Amino acid sequence: MITDMYQHLKDKIGHIMPAPEIRIQAEIAEEVMRLKKERNAVILGHNYMDAALFNSVPDFVGDSLELSRKAAETDADVIVFCGVKFMAETAKILSPEKTVLIPTPKGGCSLAEGITAEDVRALKKRFPGVPVVTYINTYADIKAEVDICCTSGNAKAVIESLGAEKVIFLPDQYLASNVAKETGKRIIFPKDFPKLDSGEITEDDYDMIGWNSSCEVHELFQVSDIERVRKQFPDVAVLAHPECPTEICDASDFTGSTSAMVTWVKNSDAKRFLLMTECAMGDNIAAQVKDQGKEILRLCSQRCPHMAEVTLADTRDALLNMQTEVTVPEEIRVKALKSVQRMLEIGPSGSFTNSFKS
Repeated sequence: MITDMYQHLKDKIGHIMPAPEIRIQAEIAEEVMRLKKERNAVILGHNYMDAALFNSVPDFVGDSLELSRKAAETDADVIVFCGVKFMAETAKILSPEKTVLIPTPKGGCSLAEGITAEDVRALKKRFPGVPVVTYINTYADIKAEVDICCTSGNAKAVIESLGAEKVIFLPDQYLASNVAKETGKRIIFPKDFPKLDSGEITEDDYDMIGWNSSCEVHELFQVSDIERVRKQFPDVAVLAHPECPTEICDASDFTGSTSAMVTWVKNSDAKRFLLMTECAMGDNIAAQVKDQGKEILRLCSQRCPHMAEVTLADTRDALLNMQTEVTVPEEIRVKALKSVQRMLEIGPSGSFTNSFKS
């Protein structure tokens, strides 16, 4: 029997998934929908989820922060965050009364795991009085140690709102470098601290202090990837996430958050696109714009191993067994909430940079 879910998935992702697999995924999705109703749950799907999950059971899809905010506005008892642990923690920070689950036991992230709360405290001690900004892609204990959070879309606005001569920006070295370039700031990293101690670098030589963490996916892209694709498809529009190295962003036509990328593709006159980000997202955008005659080139080879752990079957099991619950100690949650709220008062920005190349 052809069910509504099967037909829906076939219409959305039939161009990338064979019919027998779609049928299997549709059956699991129907189980998830039943469990979601029984548990009074809301399901959040990050843009990096695999196509079968992304296009079936989520109530909301998008960037991690906007998903957490939308979930907080619902009357659901349970939040299932189809993403990684730091995203689920943000949902818990904003919705302490709700049970928050992730469909994977670990939900790791190389970027978030590249810094500790002790690292932040050491930086604050080394640079007393300098305001500390952290990218939202960090764990709750990091958010609890800083002055304000930011997203890849509003990082520039957050930094400029501080009106400070110097800023500590954590933890992504590439996002920090891209933000420094966008704001005209000179940045140093921990590798430069010996020069600072020796006097080779002085207080007048820098405006921003970064960290050395990075996303294990975005750091792998090479300018040669873009050059190769442009040679094959001269009309291609290249979009990069600001977690990519600066040279990748410079070689692209647009740099922005995942949600900003979706908007840009939908509004662009271009017909072919290459995404310098987690490659599952290409399938999800393709499903949204195929009726516009637009093509997402399936030449990306970088898949986040942690996002790939989250499947429809895992989502079903999370609801069935109420696993894996994500909690945040109340003392940390309250402090982290302040840094998130300060950011929200500034408001979102549509993209990291609003400069479009002609």
